[in-house]
Amino acid sequence: MKRKLPLFAAFVALAGLFSCSSSKKLEALKPEPNYSTEVVYNKQTSYLNLPVEVGVFDLQNQTNKLLNGLIYEDNQIEGDNLMMKVWKQAPIIINEKGGKLEMVLPLKIWAQVRYGIEKFGISAYDTREFNLNGSIKLSSLVTFKNWKLATATQIGGIDWAEAPSVTIAGKSIPLTYLINPAIALFKNKLGKTVDDAIGQSLDIKPYVLSALEKVSKPVEVNTDYHVWFAMQPVELYTNQAVVANKKISVVMGLKAYLETSVNSKPTLSFDKNKLALLAAEKLPDDFGVSVAGIITYDAAAALMQQNFEGKKFESGSRSVTITKTALWGKEGKMIVELGMQGSVNGNFYLSGIPVYDPVKKEVFIDKIDFVLDSKNKLLKLGDWLAHGIILKKISESCRYSLSGQLTQGEATLKNYLTNYQPVKGVKVNGNLGTLSPQNITLTPNAIVTMINANGKVSISVNGME
Repeated sequence: MKRKLPLFAAFVALAGLFSCSSSKKLEALKPEPNYSTEVVYNKQTSYLNLPVEVGVFDLQNQTNKLLNGLIYEDNQIEGDNLMMKVWKQAPIIINEKGGKLEMVLPLKIWAQVRYGIEKFGISAYDTREFNLNGSIKLSSLVTFKNWKLATATQIGGIDWAEAPSVTIAGKSIPLTYLINPAIALFKNKLGKTVDDAIGQSLDIKPYVLSALEKVSKPVEVNTDYHVWFAMQPVELYTNQAVVANKKISVVMGLKAYLETSVNSKPTLSFDKNKLALLAAEKLPDDFGVSVAGIITYDAAAALMQQNFEGKKFESGSRSVTITKTALWGKEGKMIVELGMQGSVNGNFYLSGIPVYDPVKKEVFIDKIDFVLDSKNKLLKLGDWLAHGIILKKISESCRYSLSGQLTQGEATLKNYLTNYQPVKGVKVNGNLGTLSPQNITLTPNAIVTMINANGKVSISVNGME
């Protein structure tokens, strides 16, 4: 028996050596998901062009609603020998020409004229009543002041349907020498009457504020992952009004905060009573916005698994292949589950920080390493996998492309920048430059990448009811 013992011991040693060189089945403890409950948001200051346009036809309709019936009355005949009442006979016609508003106002005039002589203290007067029809021409220069488009209307000539005259002793005597002085006084009052009516028609403050209130309400742009977008107007800049192309235009510059948030409504709110209106010759138009690019953990893992297909990670005579990949978040870090086959069999877990690579447009895992339990189990087999070149090569494949997300983000923004109409008469249009992903947040349902973009955006207000 003593001779046989060394032979038995050698057999046991050989068996042990063989077993060490074969694959090992190990299972590391799975790190459980854990996510922050904090609201994730990205707030930016932006300037938006806010062109407010009022069609001349819209102005005409509004003015006709406000300017009706009796528009002038003079009941005193003393002093000018004339009493007069003036009615708007038909709708006012408004056009634009040479940067001004040109108007034609059809009128009906009732007048009582006193005529005669006074000599040596003896008066000989007679009175006659007249009903006249005509159209008066008006021209208005448009300015913008205190939220209102104001006009300075000047009265032009009057085209009478028939010349005012009186027949005395069989002769027709023109009364323009009596009517014209009264018309001169009437013109000044009529100009103010028309300006007041247009001023009420062109009070754009409630119109603009109502539009901004509606645009500023938080919008849940993605209901599956609770992604919100909101805007908070802060200051409004304006320059002069321009009358051209059958419309009156005032270009405003809006300074606003834009915010994208995840898991909760944005903290921004709009108080229309605190919005300042400032005059500015040059309006800024730098625009920045953030949009949330979203990818589920399963989708990101599938993209990452494609990097492992057909690859064998080798170190000397030892090698492993990655058979499956899964992702989730834990305390702000990405957990990567790797199913391995080869010299080591089992599920092992990497941990690292997701970072965006702007050159390759990919998200990769930075500062990656095996989590503690995985590393301890692998170190029992040696450091060839836990610390060696294989870990480096595996970590290089732990990435996925954001190209599709950027394309989707651009499409989402275009929906809001191509004739987007949150309410009737308000349209949003614009163009954006390159999308630039910034911080990456791990939520319970998906990986959210905040993507920033710059460009030019305008909110046009047009159409009146």
